[in-house]
Amino acid sequence: MNLPRRRFLQLGAAAVAAAAADPQIGLAQTYPSRPVRIVVGFPAGGLTDITARLIGQWLSDRLGQPFIIENRPGATTNLATEAVVKAPGDGYTLLLTTMVNAVTATAFSKLNFNFIQDIAPVASILDAVFIMEVNPSVPAKTLPEFIAYTKAYPGKINYASVGVGSPNNVAGELFKMMAGVSITHVPYRGSGALLADLMSGQVQVGFDPVVPSIDFIKAGKLRPLAVTSKARLDALPDIPSVNEFIPGFEVSAWQGLAAPRSTPTAIIDMLNKHVQIALADPKLKKQLGDLGGTLLPGSPADFAERIARDTEKWAEVVKFAGIRAD
Repeated sequence: MNLPRRRFLQLGAAAVAAAAADPQIGLAQTYPSRPVRIVVGFPAGGLTDITARLIGQWLSDRLGQPFIIENRPGATTNLATEAVVKAPGDGYTLLLTTMVNAVTATAFSKLNFNFIQDIAPVASILDAVFIMEVNPSVPAKTLPEFIAYTKAYPGKINYASVGVGSPNNVAGELFKMMAGVSITHVPYRGSGALLADLMSGQVQVGFDPVVPSIDFIKAGKLRPLAVTSKARLDALPDIPSVNEFIPGFEVSAWQGLAAPRSTPTAIIDMLNKHVQIALADPKLKKQLGDLGGTLLPGSPADFAERIARDTEKWAEVVKFAGIRAD
């Protein structure tokens, strides 16, 4: 898909207008009157699943109906996404959408849906960043030293990811594109095997989530070079951001709630209102913060703009790297 950002936002506005005209808008007055499904395109136990369960439990307690988490992993989250975009637009089927949806829009040439056109953004929740880290055997102690090292040994340095089209895959390709280096992608089936090989030196560098990496960093088994957020993290003030050395570099694995396009605006706005209250709850703020992310309050329009911007951004990276996930 190759649509300019303005066109993305026009489609988002059209989706909102369509929802506003939906005759089911009266549902919002009694919503929810039965259990709500939040479909997650990842297995249980990971960051996205935990986020879904935390926000789902909060909404269950707040609204008096169960918000049930349904894990549908497979096809790089496309199975879960397709199930939601084809569900009735009544507010009872939601998607825990992530940055991966912005990547797969281009990485897959044949999808049974158009993510931008077929979903209605509800609310962003969390922005998780990565740590760029290396095996301690790598002689580079800083990011500039690492860039110089990779340029001295082009194609000899391997970076790991959890699969083609994954956030750490496109983070690595964005780094290659912006730093002008040649490093080789090595995909793994999961983060456990990835971290094991990174610590053993089978691969030399990774772009990995903060939480599973931090204990290995403290133990000296991995060396952090930089974080992928635009600025340094408050929790890790001594680790610079890649952006300090490569201006404009930023990678964040955002997460949020979305619904089928035909969902009434009144239901979307009501859900968004409660998510904003949830993100201000001190207990939930701490729980989500402990996952290594930054909270992302905002309106449905704010989330639509974020999705549009990232879909366009990652389309450029996918094309540069020749990533094909299907």
